[in-house]
Amino acid sequence: MTTGGGARWLALLKPDVYILLILGAVVLATLLPARGEARPILDVAVSVGIGLVFFLHGARLSREAVIAGATQWRLHALVLASTFVLFPLLTLAAAALPAWMLPASLAPGLIFLGCLPSTIQSSIGFTAIARGNVPATVAAATASNLIGIVLTPVLAGLLLHRTGGGVSLEGLQTIGLQLLAPFLAGHLLRPWIAGLLAGRAKALSRLDRGSILLVVYAAFSDAVTGGLWSRLSALDLMKLALVCGVVLALVLCLTLAAARAARLSTPDEITLVFCGSKKSLASGVPMAGALFPGDALGLVLLPIMVFHQIQLMVVAVIAERYAERSESAGETRAGG
Repeated sequence: MTTGGGARWLALLKPDVYILLILGAVVLATLLPARGEARPILDVAVSVGIGLVFFLHGARLSREAVIAGATQWRLHALVLASTFVLFPLLTLAAAALPAWMLPASLAPGLIFLGCLPSTIQSSIGFTAIARGNVPATVAAATASNLIGIVLTPVLAGLLLHRTGGGVSLEGLQTIGLQLLAPFLAGHLLRPWIAGLLAGRAKALSRLDRGSILLVVYAAFSDAVTGGLWSRLSALDLMKLALVCGVVLALVLCLTLAAARAARLSTPDEITLVFCGSKKSLASGVPMAGALFPGDALGLVLLPIMVFHQIQLMVVAVIAERYAERSESAGETRAGG
């Protein structure tokens, strides 16, 4: 490993400040859960926060990125198949594991995880590090999130209904009012507000992430008062991490095999492996907040949070390996 490569690898594996803040919100909810008169105020703030997150998602969505996705239909079809077919099937199978391998209370959250869209920011960032096809990754991740606003709640409703859970009709209506409507409003207003948002990217990112932290705090407040930590042990969380790790490993292997079978170029292979194996915490938390009421939300969020951290660490290593291989190939061509 080169010195520069080692530095990049270490930088990627640094503790994620955002993840630490999310864990801090969980700890705060455990020690000081919202109760009494503060609870209705928090509920209103959460609803506003969720709507704001998706308004900003819509406002940031580039129409050009969506149109560009049509030019590499085979690659994007493989990404979407991994995100919305392969992943749900694997998490559905994992949710059927016996209770001694995975607590039944975590199964709905694992299935919901499988239905989520891919990430945008981290997929693009890791693809760039790995010397992959960045424009294709932008288009694929954008399409995944756009489709996921509608497809994720539908898939979750179908799969959870089969396992005895389910998403209620009220929950689907909430998706329309609280997620889809703000998203469309933000996108329609984009021609007029894009410049304003671009000049305040850092402040808006903090606002976006702050809204998600609020959802996490509210969710775990309900879960804690509902007896979350009396139902789950440290061993249960270790089992969850192991299951998430196995699911991620299977997806990485299968997307790599699909890329080789389709004879994709190495840059396109990187796009498929990275976009097809990632799940979005930024979209997952507010979606779960709209779909799962009460103390059930905390249990649903646990698999998303655990998987998100595992995927960042694993994909960071893979990205660096791709980058090293690209550098070695470049040196060989230069020497030849």
